[in-house]
Amino acid sequence: MKPKPAKVRRCLAIILALFWFLALTGCADKASTRYWGRVSPPSDNILRYVTGSEPESLDPGWGGQPESRILIGLYDRLVEVEPRSMEPIPSLATHWEIDDSGTVYTFHLRKNARFSNGDPIRSEDFVWSSQRLINPALASRYGYFGYDIKYAEAISTGGAFVRKDGGFLAAEPLGEAGRVLSSCTPEGPACLTVSSDPESRAELARSEPDLGRRISNAEFVPVKPSDLAVEALGDHTVRITLIRPAPYFLSLLAAQYFSVLHRPSIEKHGAEWMRPENIVTSGTFKVASWKPYDELFLVKNPFYWDAANVKLDGVRFYPLEEVTTMMNLYKSGRVDAIYNHTVPSAWFESITQYRDEYMLHPEMSNSFYGISVKKPPVDKVEVRKALSLAIDRKALAGYMKTQQSLTSFIPEGVFPEYDKVKERVFAELAKRDGISGEEWRSRTFDPERACSYMERAGYKVVPGREGRCRVEDFPAGEMSITYNTKEEHKQVAEFVQAQWKQNLGIEVQIKNLEWKTYLEHRGKVQYKGAIRAGWVGDYIDPYTYSQFFYSTRNDSGTGWWNAEYDRLIRKANSTRDPRRRLEILAEAEYLAIADQPVIPLGTMLSSWMKKPYVKGMYPNPGTLHPWKFIWIERDPAKWDRNVESIMTGPQEPSVAARVAKLRESQEAFERARASAAGK
Repeated sequence: MKPKPAKVRRCLAIILALFWFLALTGCADKASTRYWGRVSPPSDNILRYVTGSEPESLDPGWGGQPESRILIGLYDRLVEVEPRSMEPIPSLATHWEIDDSGTVYTFHLRKNARFSNGDPIRSEDFVWSSQRLINPALASRYGYFGYDIKYAEAISTGGAFVRKDGGFLAAEPLGEAGRVLSSCTPEGPACLTVSSDPESRAELARSEPDLGRRISNAEFVPVKPSDLAVEALGDHTVRITLIRPAPYFLSLLAAQYFSVLHRPSIEKHGAEWMRPENIVTSGTFKVASWKPYDELFLVKNPFYWDAANVKLDGVRFYPLEEVTTMMNLYKSGRVDAIYNHTVPSAWFESITQYRDEYMLHPEMSNSFYGISVKKPPVDKVEVRKALSLAIDRKALAGYMKTQQSLTSFIPEGVFPEYDKVKERVFAELAKRDGISGEEWRSRTFDPERACSYMERAGYKVVPGREGRCRVEDFPAGEMSITYNTKEEHKQVAEFVQAQWKQNLGIEVQIKNLEWKTYLEHRGKVQYKGAIRAGWVGDYIDPYTYSQFFYSTRNDSGTGWWNAEYDRLIRKANSTRDPRRRLEILAEAEYLAIADQPVIPLGTMLSSWMKKPYVKGMYPNPGTLHPWKFIWIERDPAKWDRNVESIMTGPQEPSVAARVAKLRESQEAFERARASAAGK
């Protein structure tokens, strides 16, 4: 019996509709073969991006990583981050010069720079913005970013100048009475600053009697934001004076906290200055609309000095933290890219095959265990070394999926030049210390040597199979593994606990603490044994990690301090030769790791996705994207392929050309200066 024509037509219509549905959703071809989900560029020229939690604020003095992803497009800085390496490149400043002392930076600003309302950007705008950041009235949690600038820390912490004997006491006294300065200006010798709080000054006098005698019977003058050593030398020149050489300072200036803000609109609208109808920006984009917990929509700033080279018309930021939801939005093609650490571990195996979309690259972030070095049984360096060598980091990396093994402290794959220098310096120092090449290469994991260190520490060691042992009299009950409450941290703690039991025969308890309690325990070294930690770098220079162990008040949360380490750090930052500086930083890192105040575990990997038609967007070390370099490519033949090599292969030609163009003025200035010096 033949089917009726009407029935045939209905069947054909259903089949055709199903075909078009599959084609539109990307399931007919692309999702089942090369791509994960729908891959179809948006009809407009607007990028759609999931940025994380709802922005706390659009004020550069506030907010963390979710905000920084947005603020990098809203405000201009003297320097910008290069989209792949994150090294500083010219932005608001065309070029700059650094004096021979390494403490005075002079920046020359673009004369065509304007705010989003058309007002010109002048040197004074940067000066005022810097003073605002450091002003304690703002209560910015990031004021410390400016502490390398002369008088910044004193301003931020409520310090005071010391007026005595008709002038101001100098920070570096000459003679028994000390030197007296007529004024405290950015140029010239620095004035002494102390706390404005009488009790704090009394404590200072007790701990440093010589200084106490100098400041006795003196008048204390509050250090004001206007005293900050950031000066406008005309409309288009800014001079910044530092308290000490800081070769990383240019990288620091690329951070959002040194953004140029529009003073008139902030003073006019007060707390309401960030509302879409009030906000005036200085960067690539301006705010079109903001629907909290829904969407923040930015559109191109027509007054931006480089607007002609900005290819996107806008960016839609979606605040989302629930990973399954954002992954589904990405798969359906409703967003074009998502931020880092968003691919669920359960999906890892299925997602990694999509090599044109999945980004898994080293980040400026590490994971480690801090050790309470002054509390037994980990007060012995041999015990700390044994605990480190008894952890199979490669197995841990395979277990966690999104980290690679790390035996030093500074993440690997983030600072390429430092990595090259460090490996050579470490090997030379190990040879100097009598460490064989085999021992050096096995530092990732060596149970036999771990057992040997326990024996050297004075414990009774019973040998076992495959180099393992049982340390019979180790007081495991006197220490624990502490972590802040999170399932991922618990998994790592259980892994390390099992490793120590398997390889050393010791069973250490694990315990978790809520975030606030954890911070206090770590900061005041109230824990016994090991505590989970991680460090995310603030700028693209190894010193963002080196400073972790610097000074008696360092951030390591371990109780460890070493005067020789501090000396090496000061020497490194006073060295003008970039390669020699890296060598000295490597010497310092070797010294710290040799004493094992921390047990490094891994360099974190980015783990995020973008559609192949999104171009100029790189998995850089901070997953921080300068939106001015990004565009939507309509031609499939030009889409990204195999993003495993996106950081090591040739850079996108158009991006490389734009970066080279931005660098022209600085490179020309440096050539001219070198030529003049040669004469």
